[in-house]
Formats: sequence, structure tokens, C-alpha cells
Amino acid sequence: MGLTSGTTLVTAVAAAVVLFSVTVLLWPRLARRGWRPVAGRVGLLLATQLALFAAVGLAANRSFLFYGSWADLFGQEQEMGVVVDHGAASKDVRVVGKRALDVPGGARPSVGGQIQQVVVRGDRSGITSPAFVYLPPEYFQERYAKRTFPAAVVLTGYPGTAENLIKGLKYPRTAYLQAKEGRMQPMVLVMLRPTVAPPRDTECVDVPGGPRTETFFAEDLPRAVSEAYRVGTKPRNWGFMGNSTGGYCALKIALHHPDRFAAGAGFSAYYKAAEDVTTGDLFHGDRGLRQRADLLWSLDHRPQPASSFLVTTSRSGEGNLKGTRDFIAKVRSPARVSSITLESGGHNFTTWNREIPPGLVWMSGKLRAD
Repeated sequence: MGLTSGTTLVTAVAAAVVLFSVTVLLWPRLARRGWRPVAGRVGLLLATQLALFAAVGLAANRSFLFYGSWADLFGQEQEMGVVVDHGAASKDVRVVGKRALDVPGGARPSVGGQIQQVVVRGDRSGITSPAFVYLPPEYFQERYAKRTFPAAVVLTGYPGTAENLIKGLKYPRTAYLQAKEGRMQPMVLVMLRPTVAPPRDTECVDVPGGPRTETFFAEDLPRAVSEAYRVGTKPRNWGFMGNSTGGYCALKIALHHPDRFAAGAGFSAYYKAAEDVTTGDLFHGDRGLRQRADLLWSLDHRPQPASSFLVTTSRSGEGNLKGTRDFIAKVRSPARVSSITLESGGHNFTTWNREIPPGLVWMSGKLRAD
């Protein structure tokens, strides 16, 4: 039974109910003195509380998808996405699986589009990472056979999984519905997590002597995808978006790489690279690299690109309200900035699901198909 499956949750809830009932029924017998009744009471209480805790935890995880699998929960999801060295170049995007969208007629790619599970190899960075690529229905339709589509890289937060972008944040389904309703143009989505050298959080930085994560996202990934799919190669064909750590990465890479990306959207983003036990030493004492990773510093001290940015926050519940206002105030022409400010909303999937639909429409309006 999968970590996020309904069967697992129902089983945990049933176990909690049964243990509670057994505790109530047996409590009179166990009210006597002696080590055996005491051990019985302690055992039943602990078992009931453990079952209740498991049921609540599974319900919360199923709602917010903090972890996508048992392996992810126990820190075992590390077999892919490591830094590797390669010899002769091979195909940079390898398809390892395909799935349909859960929409009417979705079994046919020309009706529902398709999600392809891939492994992307970066020539310059030496990084190989798993990803999902959403191809809209139009990609498979004859009248669009010669069309080149725009694309957006979509990142989760840390330490999320790319599966969260499909199940919890519903990017493919939202893009499908928004395009079907005429609110946005068909777009390819390249979905992955920012942790391309797990378990380390590299904050999309080229770490001196370490993972070249920024190079992978800014250069290797769009080049590899454009070679494997009908996706344009110009900045106007590419956008970058994400939540939390992924939002920081999206804004940072769009800001520093206008030659690759025309737009960046950060949902609940922060604006300066984190430095803690999960990141390790990202800059190795290089003050210039640390300043560059501070987006507010970069807006003040570096030329601003002719790029578009979308930032989101809430007046109550988010910790990035001041940083978001500072970011908006510092953006100057030729750069452009838009924002979404909710009255209330925490740093969670519920909030991001309120921001992603208009965010996708906004991104679609900033990109072009060739």
C-alpha cells in the first residue's frame, strides 16, 4: 500500500478506531493492581496513540504531499538525481515511462495530453536528474505537427518530490483545463525538484567544487528539452516557476539568465539563498557569489533584464510579505513585475493551488510559440 493511497489511510483510521474500542472494553479488567494490568494499560494507550498519530499524519501527508512514497519518507529516495561523470555523450533526455491525465478521453494523447517520466543528463553540469514532462493535447494533434511550443520549468520546494507537482499541485491538469477554456496557450511543462544532488539543498547555486545546479537548470535543462521535444530555443519560449525553494530558484534564474528565460514566477518565494545544515557551505567564502544569490542585492547592484517576474504572498500567514514588497519596489525598467497578494494563506499546498491557475495564465501571456 502506497504512502498516499486511500487504502493506507483507511487502514490506519480503522486501526485507531479498533484500538480505541478495545481500550474502552478492556479497561475495567486492566484497572486492577499488578504489573500485568499496568503493562496492559500502558501498551493499549501507547498503541492507540500511535495509531491515532499515524492516521492524522497520513491524512495530512495525503492532503499536502510532504512525502510522495515510503522511500521518500524514510530518506531512501536517493537512487537517482546524483552528480555523475560521463564519458561519450548519449541521448540527453531518456523517456522511462508514460501516463495519461485523469480527464475525459485522457487515454488518448491527442485528447488529454501526456505526462512522460524522463531522465535528463546535463552536458555542462555533469548532473543527471529525473523529471516529468507534460505535453498538452495539441502536441499530438496533426494541425500542430509543425508547431514549436513554449515551455516552463516547474520546481517543487525542498525537499519535495516531482510527483507533488502532479498530484498535490496539479500543474498538468490545471494547464490542461486553462488551455481548454481558452485562458492560456498550450505549454510544455518540465517538472522536477530542485534537489538534483540529494539529499543536499543546493539552492540552485553552482557550488564551488560541488554540484553545478544553476548551470543544470539554466543551460543544460532547456537545451536538452528543446532537442528532445518541439520546444523553442529562444528566451521568449521559456519560463521558470516554482513554490518556496523552487520559487526562489525560478526568480533567481530568470533574473540572472535573461538569455535563456523571459519570465520567472515565485509562489511563496524567498529572496536570499538559505544557508543551514541542509545546504552546507554553498559559497566557500566567496562574497561575490553570496551577494549574487541575494535577489534584492542583485536588483540594486546589477543591470536589470528585460524580463517579467511574478511574486506571491499573503497579508496573513506567509513570512515573505516584507521581502516580496521589497522585491516589487526594487524592480525597474526594462524589467517588469506582477504580484498576487492573498488576504490570508499559509506556506502550503492549499495556498499554492489558489495561485497556480492565475500564475500559469500569467506565464502563458509572457511566452511565445514559434
